[in-house]
Formats: sequence, structure tokens, C-alpha cells
Amino acid sequence: MAETAARPPAPRGLSDRLSDLLWSRQGLLVLLLILPPALWLGIIYLGALFALLAQSFFAIDPFSGLIKYEFTLRTYGELFRAANLDIILRTVLMAGSVTLAAALIGFPVAYYAARYARGKWKALFYLGVMLPLWSSYLVKVYSWKLILAKEGILSWLFETLHLTWLLDAYLSLPVVGGNSLSVSWTGTFLVFLYVWLPFMILPTQAALERVPPSMLEASGDLGARPGQTFRHVLLPLALPGIVAGSIFTFSLTLGDYIIPQIVGTSARMIGQAVYQFQGTAGNIPLAAAFAVVPILIMGVYLYIAKRMGAFDAL
Repeated sequence: MAETAARPPAPRGLSDRLSDLLWSRQGLLVLLLILPPALWLGIIYLGALFALLAQSFFAIDPFSGLIKYEFTLRTYGELFRAANLDIILRTVLMAGSVTLAAALIGFPVAYYAARYARGKWKALFYLGVMLPLWSSYLVKVYSWKLILAKEGILSWLFETLHLTWLLDAYLSLPVVGGNSLSVSWTGTFLVFLYVWLPFMILPTQAALERVPPSMLEASGDLGARPGQTFRHVLLPLALPGIVAGSIFTFSLTLGDYIIPQIVGTSARMIGQAVYQFQGTAGNIPLAAAFAVVPILIMGVYLYIAKRMGAFDAL
């Protein structure tokens, strides 16, 4: 028994020593945990992005059609040509219009869910908002192309209601019209709005959930009319959520090229320009310069959104 008691402890294994090291040095443990995703983000994602953006400081030789690997800002000057500037302005206008419409439509839905929906009705609300996100992106876009086509459901509905003259009058308008809704800017707008609307509703609903009902009741007790309560109490408190939702709707519309490729006119948007210049046109520097535009716009947009407290509602 004495010999057994005097026996020295067994030597500790490598795993035990490593566990003690990580326990005593929490910073090393955190570093090891974040190192793989940080390397992936830094090398694969940001590295590829910087490689693309570096191409924007080169230019195409007008005689050979090859890329001249010499530093120049000439490619950025091409963005200010009338045709390219129209693409930028058209895309920003579309993104702003979709964002504004999503806020106007999404706010009442979010307000009802935050204030009145309870139990199974709130579950149905989340299901109804999230259900379109579960289906294929391309399936949704092509479905809308069939709905908006000249022989589609919407045209049939107008014909059934004897309102074909109204649809034809709208399609004859110079900017928003076309041969049918599926080949018009109105069709592009409707599909953008449908696809990105859930990204506006959910942050707005989350912001409205944080508004105490007692504040709205106190406003009414102090003599404020419903419109005054909305302008001076509810809207300022919900604004961070609306701005947070607008980050998604604005940025996703700004860079999308599939929807305007399938539904809409032949006029290009920024996403289509990037795709076509780096593909069929073979002008990678100009495609890279176009890719910089949404980055700069969203940089300014995110700065303004941060100042308005939008990140607190994400």
C-alpha cells in the first residue's frame, strides 16, 4: 500500500497541456477560432475584390483592344460619358424608387404585426413574409414575367374587368410604358418590389416592436391627434428600422442584374453593365470601374444610416 501511495503521478498528455494553454490564454483561443474565417474573407473574398478593383486603374488600348497595365484614371473618365452616366442614374433612380415604395407598403404591414398580431396570427405573419424567400429566385422572376406578359394573368384580368383601355393608356406613356408590362420599367419595378419587400418589412417590424405602447397612449393623453402621434412619436422611433430595411432594398436593387435582364426594357443597369463589359465586350477595366460605383454609393449610404441609428435595428 505504501508503494502504491508513493507512486508518482502519470505524465500529462499533449492534449492536456494544450487545453491548459488555451484556458490560460483566452486571446490565443479567440485568435485560433477567428483565423480560418478571417483568412477566407481576407484572401478569397477581399483579395478577389481588390484584384477586380485594381483593374479599374488600367485601360483598353484603342488600337489593339488589349489591356494596358499602366496606372490611369481614363477608365473612370469613361463613366461620365452620356451613355454610361445614364446607366448609373437609371440604376440609382430605380433603387431609390423601389426603396421608397417598399417603405410605404411595408410600414402598415409591419405596424399591424407589431401592434395587433398575436399568437398564431403573428406566426402566420412571419410565414407569409418569409415564404417568398424560400422559393427559387429565378422561379419568382420568371413567374412574374409570365404574369406581366401581354397574354399573362394581369392582362386577362384587365380584359375581364373591361379595363384594357386603361392598361393600354398606361403602356403608351413614354418612360414607364412599353409593348407590355413585362418589357417595361414598370414591370422591372414591380418585380424588384416583390422580391425585396420582405427585407424592408422585417427590420421595420423589429423596430416597431421596441416602441412601448405607453408612449403612444401618453401622446394621445397629452392631446396629440393620431397624425401628430405618428409624425412626432411613432415615425422617429421606427425610422432606424426603416433605414435598416432600406439598406437591403437599396443595395440589392443597385447591384442586381438578373431581374432587369429578364423583365424590362433593353436599357441597361449597373449590374448588367458589369456583366456585359467583363463578358461579351471584354472591357474588364470599365466593368471594374462600374463595380466601384455601387461600393461608393453604399459607403455614403451606410455612413448616413449609421448616423441615424439603423445598425441598432438590424
